[in-house]
Amino acid sequence: MELIWNSLPRLFDGALLTIEITAVSVALGLLAAVPLALLRLSHNPFLRLPVYAYIFYFRGTPFIVQLFLIYYGSGQFRDTLESAGLWIFFREAYFCAILALTLNTAAYTAEIFRGAIQGVPFGEIEAARACGMSRGLLYRRIILPKALRLALPAYSNEVVFLLQTTSIVSIIALLDLTGVARVIIARSFEPYKLFLAAAVIYLVMTYGVLYVFKKVEFWLSGHLRERPDDSVKAVVVR
Repeated sequence: MELIWNSLPRLFDGALLTIEITAVSVALGLLAAVPLALLRLSHNPFLRLPVYAYIFYFRGTPFIVQLFLIYYGSGQFRDTLESAGLWIFFREAYFCAILALTLNTAAYTAEIFRGAIQGVPFGEIEAARACGMSRGLLYRRIILPKALRLALPAYSNEVVFLLQTTSIVSIIALLDLTGVARVIIARSFEPYKLFLAAAVIYLVMTYGVLYVFKKVEFWLSGHLRERPDDSVKAVVVR
């Protein structure tokens, strides 16, 4: 227990980096996923097929391969990246981790939103069209808000998976929670205790994320906020 107690400050520092990487990747991935989902639904094959290929690749290959291709593979194009002024970013493990995680979660999230958009009841769309809504207003006022509510449960799982996937970035020398645990283990030779402590911290972060999404889902669902209490239900049943 003394080893775990003494290691907690460093583990918490690693956990903060894990949360930071997850938050940045989720935000950037979400910004990219919405237009990708709309392009994925386009009837124009020149818009739809490149997005389909992107999603197919990032959903069909392991994240560790994607990370290696970005972090190690970018070195093969160092001269080109230097001439474009981009090598200053690609030489940093932090940037490569963010980029790989963002591209990965954007692909999964785009598919989640695509399914949610297709799941919007057609009657609601027809009613909006009958009211004279333009295509842009229809998406902004009807389709996207409804799709967001439909996608939220699946998207919460994607954020949790992304949080857990961040543990892989420790292999490119980032001192996230897993990376800090590995460094301490290399010096103390106590893998069981350290990984158990890291697992507990991951559990806390995971259920923290789920709690936040539960509150957001409750806030977006008016029928849940206005649910009658048990006494009212009893009167209705009688």
